[in-house]
Formats: sequence, structure tokens, C-alpha cells
Amino acid sequence: MKQLFQHAAITDGITVRVAVNFLPEQSQPDAGKWFWVYHIRIENESDERVQLITRHWRITDARGAVNLVDGEGVVGEMPVLAPGDSHDYVSGCPLATPHGSMEGFYTFHRADGTPLEVRIPFFPLAAPAIAD
Repeated sequence: MKQLFQHAAITDGITVRVAVNFLPEQSQPDAGKWFWVYHIRIENESDERVQLITRHWRITDARGAVNLVDGEGVVGEMPVLAPGDSHDYVSGCPLATPHGSMEGFYTFHRADGTPLEVRIPFFPLAAPAIAD
């Protein structure tokens, strides 16, 4: 299963894995629109229960334009992960360029309420070259 995810980061026993795919059927290069879908798996390999509270994304396009995205939870959920649990979700990212990148962090709360910032690994967004 781990080989399905191209990117991973571990913070204090919490592993964030990412698989990303370009979606040509959702993209319109002639209109300057490219779209990727990414699958995130969060694995709690620590000894304590944690809850995902917020997300922070830094999305950069090929021109260097940065879009910061902050919000509660992920896709409408604030999952609680006991030791050994994992949580998967899928989301998407549109860009106005055929290349870019994403990275960020989640803020979790431990059982005692203290925050834990968990890194989301950097991953590139790259549309395949299209021959004319």
C-alpha cells in the first residue's frame, strides 16, 4: 500500500502520505485550466489519540503565485485517530499553469488539548507534456 503514495512526511509519529494524479478530463489547457486530484492518508503511529482540527496549504503555480488555504478539518471532517488508526480522503487542486506544487501542515489536538503541527509533504503538480 505504501508504494501507492509517492510522498510522505512523519511528525511525532503521525505520517502523512500523498498520492497525486493529473486529471486531463477535468482540465482545459486551451482555457488555461489544469486540475489534479490528490489522495491523503494520515496514519497515527504515535502512542496517543489525536484529532485533526485545521489545515494549512501553500499552493504555488509555475509563475510563482502563492495561494494560502486555511480551514477547519479536511473535506468537512475533523477525524479522531487513536493509536494505529488511519484516515483517508481525496480532494482536488486547480491551477492556471501546467505545473506547480503543494505543501502545508495540519494542526491536531492531543487528548490533553495541546496542539501538534503535522507536516504535509511537498509534492509537485505536473501535467504531462502534450504534443501538438
